[in-house]
Amino acid sequence: MSLSATKFVHPITTPPSTRSSDKPLFSTFFGSNHTKLRFNKPIVAAQRRSSSAASTSSPVVAVSDVVKEKKLKSASNLLITKEEGLVLYEDMILGRFFEDMCAQMYYRGKMFGFVHLYNGQEAVSTGFIKFLKKEDYVVSTYRDHVHALSKGVPAREVMSELFGKATGCCRGQGGSMHMFSKQFNLLGGFAFIGEGIPVATGAAFSSKYRREVLKEPGADEVTLAFFGDGTCNNGQFYECLNMAALWKLPIVFVVENNLWAIGMSHLRATSDPQIWKKGPAFGMPGIHVDGMDVLKVREVAKEAIERARRGEGPTLVECETYRFRGHSLADPDELRDPAEKAHYAGRDPITALKKYLFDNKLASEQELKAIDKKIEELLDDAVEFADESPLPPRSQLLENVFADPKGFGIGPDGKYRCEDPKFTQGTAHV
Repeated sequence: MSLSATKFVHPITTPPSTRSSDKPLFSTFFGSNHTKLRFNKPIVAAQRRSSSAASTSSPVVAVSDVVKEKKLKSASNLLITKEEGLVLYEDMILGRFFEDMCAQMYYRGKMFGFVHLYNGQEAVSTGFIKFLKKEDYVVSTYRDHVHALSKGVPAREVMSELFGKATGCCRGQGGSMHMFSKQFNLLGGFAFIGEGIPVATGAAFSSKYRREVLKEPGADEVTLAFFGDGTCNNGQFYECLNMAALWKLPIVFVVENNLWAIGMSHLRATSDPQIWKKGPAFGMPGIHVDGMDVLKVREVAKEAIERARRGEGPTLVECETYRFRGHSLADPDELRDPAEKAHYAGRDPITALKKYLFDNKLASEQELKAIDKKIEELLDDAVEFADESPLPPRSQLLENVFADPKGFGIGPDGKYRCEDPKFTQGTAHV
């Protein structure tokens, strides 16, 4: 009986990032002083194939190869059309302005609990989610506001949820870290790291089952599982990579590696910081991409999503990005080197996209300013709507908690105990 073998495609070198001198300020992963660890290495994709099928099945090629081949066939050197560029810009501006507004509202006492903002990582959300269909699934983390917006959840519903209002996408019961929308197939934000990955794997299994077993027409949904670098040391990550590869599930594992797990540098927390290499170890392609460049992310996302939709299985994509704010709005952000933060601020993904649009005459300054104004008005409306929306009724406290709320939740008189004004004074006697 022959053993399976892993075949590697010839590596494709990627252009070095722009910098003022040959000597880098930091390694590519700027949270470390270990300058020998370089991550602008060739992108490599791998596929595990049995030796009996090696002569008939074609290898999974690097995404870089696919993009390069398509560019050669194209008459234009542009990566996007004007319409696509404006869509990308508007979505990224929506995410950035929304999070900035969240910071204002949090410090004004309109939001409570932990609020984790996405500033700086917009290229990942936009680059991936804008390639999805409405029927496709997204599973997020506690940094989920922008994922929800990119997936199509209205800003009013997301803002109301952050305000804890009944008009929120979870009727005010989810809050910042638990966005959910059945309408847009957003399967939730998850507060504990790693717990969303099995949910995403289950969603992908459901799509494959409905397509191949139940023979449902059009059942070709793809699932995106977003998570951070800190999650990649947790058991759920490895278990789900194994199952997804074993069953060739239509899922893309998207690592938003912002280099820090709260206050822990990525390079100090894992024995091999190159997360993308864990994909080939389980028999799926592993890709490393500049997560501060929406156009590069978009190219990788397109191939990975289409590959999953074709039934060719999962892909692991490591997007190297950076959050501009602290871990949460309660984090003073004093652990990261100021020079590191300044360096990444100079690589703002929105600024980079604007430059590309201007340099290639795809948009004028007036057009982008019009989008900015549109989003500002949209968010002003969202805040006003959320502020004026009603709070959830007290009876909602026990919904989705007990299958049968009689006893604890409903008293002998048939009324909800939580509607008793004395309910919050103590329930030990109930």
